[in-house]
Amino acid sequence: MLRYRLPPGHTHPMTDVIGELVALDADAVSVRGRDGTLVQVAAERVVALKPLGSKPIRTSEIRALEAAAADGWPGVEREWIDGWQLRFGHGFTGRANSAAPLEPGASTTPETLARISDRYTARGLTPTLSLPDRLGAAPAGWTSYNETAVMAADVSNLVLRERDSAVTVTAEPTADWLTSLHYQGRAAPYGAAEVASAIHEGTLGFGTLGSGIAVGRAAVTTAPDGRRWVGLTSLWVAPEHRRNGLGTLMCGELVRWGREHGATHAYLQVAVDNTVALALYRDLGFADHHHYRYARPDS
Repeated sequence: MLRYRLPPGHTHPMTDVIGELVALDADAVSVRGRDGTLVQVAAERVVALKPLGSKPIRTSEIRALEAAAADGWPGVEREWIDGWQLRFGHGFTGRANSAAPLEPGASTTPETLARISDRYTARGLTPTLSLPDRLGAAPAGWTSYNETAVMAADVSNLVLRERDSAVTVTAEPTADWLTSLHYQGRAAPYGAAEVASAIHEGTLGFGTLGSGIAVGRAAVTTAPDGRRWVGLTSLWVAPEHRRNGLGTLMCGELVRWGREHGATHAYLQVAVDNTVALALYRDLGFADHHHYRYARPDS
């Protein structure tokens, strides 16, 4: 909340604006109001600047973002069972090989869970559920693991560096991009290229810096509520080039590309124990939206 003095001649001596703090320095304060208007106030007119609690995230917003993210990383096959979306992707990443309760009232009966399990077992995969906050919890006989934070931001509020022509964004992954694709610190396994190249009703962009010094993937999809999202995935920087701002640079270029393709909001997913990545994304302007975790049957 920003309270500031109005110029002489107004009916009230001061007024308030509630929104997101965009800039703060010795000369001025800038706050983007809830209607999207940017208010810039000289420092000498500021009466008070008070942090307020974050706007609560509605369950419907979690469901909408999860649907957009599922379209952005759908695996190579998918199907629906009793409100659950099942994704299959050669075992590459949990997101592409898990079932998520994306429809309201998704069934958790033993019969439904058995049908879901059978689909994964038939493909040689461990039955896995993806359970976002408030959309689902681990059923009896299943164990949760790998909690992940989903971070989101209004694109207009993100801190982007000036465009850098060294980063190229292509519609298909280049040879350098594929060579640099990693998963959990190792070179990506069989089937990864097909999974990374898949999207459902959206647009893909593959960012590459140099000959694969840094890479990233952006997927623009539309949520059921009409909001247009760009999701950042497969972000990787060669170990010898880390701590030089290349991850920030790649994120910024992919967000910029997403904005050019109609995205108004951005998201990414990061493990809750990856403190370095969490700090980097918060510095860019991303904030926690919700969490999800996986669950698998007890052995």
